[in-house]
Amino acid sequence: MELPEAYYLPVGDDEYESTRATTSPWDPAAQHGGPPSALLARAVDRTTDDPSFSIARLTVDMLGPIAQGVVRTEAEVVRPGRRVELVAARLFTDDVLACTATAWRVRERADSTRHLVEPPAELPPLPETGAMTYFEGVPPDWGYGPSVDWRFVEGGFDGAPTGRARLWARPRLPLVAGEETAPLHRLMVVADSANGVSVRLPLQEWWSIPNTLTVTVERLPADEWVFMDAATDLSPHGRGVAHAVLSDREGVLAHVAQPLLVSRR
Repeated sequence: MELPEAYYLPVGDDEYESTRATTSPWDPAAQHGGPPSALLARAVDRTTDDPSFSIARLTVDMLGPIAQGVVRTEAEVVRPGRRVELVAARLFTDDVLACTATAWRVRERADSTRHLVEPPAELPPLPETGAMTYFEGVPPDWGYGPSVDWRFVEGGFDGAPTGRARLWARPRLPLVAGEETAPLHRLMVVADSANGVSVRLPLQEWWSIPNTLTVTVERLPADEWVFMDAATDLSPHGRGVAHAVLSDREGVLAHVAQPLLVSRR
């Protein structure tokens, strides 16, 4: 299957047309949360030209299904500072507010704490073949799925859900057509998948809905491949949490948390 040029095509100032690569597995009229989250991170980053001032924590709140079509982003610094800043961002679909985000940005000092960092854990080798099928009842060309190269070490989209997955992943597409995608934005494209790859319950029988995503960043990726160690925990009261540690060969990159609404369909 031929993939689109990118997740988004620029159509104006801070306006973009979503492509088929953003499509949710459950609603072809809606977007998966990963690409919009990455677009919000991009909007945050565009409020500074200082590369040492990078996102340390990004929380994205999804106010409902994110419609396909023209999206617009905006962002502003709401708490300026020399070493720490708070940035707010918003994403609109056809002028309807669809997502909000807050980001704490922290100034880095190159190699100032390198001597304090533990040696990285050894990660599994990259499998030679990737996932070609997805969730039961979801067609193999559903959009977002084929846009990412998924290489499972443990778990997978097919088979009985276990609540645990370990895998390598990388987006196959740029975030915005005509641009090189920044390392953190690539990471954000896949971070929202922690819930999807580590589901605990059959998706044809249960809802497992995250309406918010928090990514706490230790450092920027050094490579296009991200290793995701993901798990989903359930409470007795119709709630749960999907969480993941994202790494590369140099060590931990970020921590992901997604609170879940869990109920029978």
